[in-house]
Amino acid sequence: MATVKIRNINLGEGMPKIAVPNVGTNEAEILSSAKDIVVAKPDLMEWRIDYYSDGIKDNKKLAVTAKKLRNVVGELPILVTFRTKSEGGVLELNETAYLDLVQFVIENRLGDAVDIELFHDEKRVKDLVGDAHRYNVVVIMSNHDFETVPAKDVIEFRLKKMAEMGADVPKLACMPNSADDVLTLLEATNEVHHEISNPLITMAMGDIGKVTRIAGQVFGSSLSFGAVGKTSAPGQLSINDLRNAEKYLEIK
Repeated sequence: MATVKIRNINLGEGMPKIAVPNVGTNEAEILSSAKDIVVAKPDLMEWRIDYYSDGIKDNKKLAVTAKKLRNVVGELPILVTFRTKSEGGVLELNETAYLDLVQFVIENRLGDAVDIELFHDEKRVKDLVGDAHRYNVVVIMSNHDFETVPAKDVIEFRLKKMAEMGADVPKLACMPNSADDVLTLLEATNEVHHEISNPLITMAMGDIGKVTRIAGQVFGSSLSFGAVGKTSAPGQLSINDLRNAEKYLEIK
């Protein structure tokens, strides 16, 4: 499997990497959270800009905060994510506004990687992927279902579709309602992991999905999300619990 370099880490190599979400709602909270995250020593910080309503209203303010954030975290890689409300985010943006915001993030290099959701205008998404690669920004393309786990063939189709659209790292998260749902996600992840070269990120949310967050090395997911303080998704473990659990399952 090919690896993808995000600043100074290689996704798809060795143990699954750990990302911590920064869900500060104003600049002071964002920078304070970043200091705590740096202390916890994750591999990557996800900056959830959908929590930062003032920055979304004012791109100049968003860029200024991004610069201050980089000064705080130093060489820690930053993934910039605006999660739309329909996929679990906290702010509503129309289609054009969302895509324009992603373009601003890319062209101003507010982070080392950007999250682009799959289910938007396909031509525009492909254009954004091309722009990201020209600006040396890694693309994590994503899809989230907070109600159910799609059928196995649907999961496989979506992950492969992301890769076909130029994503460096396909990502899919979903909500299981049974142990069978968890197995469906793990089986689909394992199969796609052996069929395409891209590193993958998959997870089942909630309590019964926690096993998927710690078993990535076994089934082919290259990154998991752990919390320092406030979580950003159901079933998210603290970074310390996640790190310890991953070590128990490490394949040597």
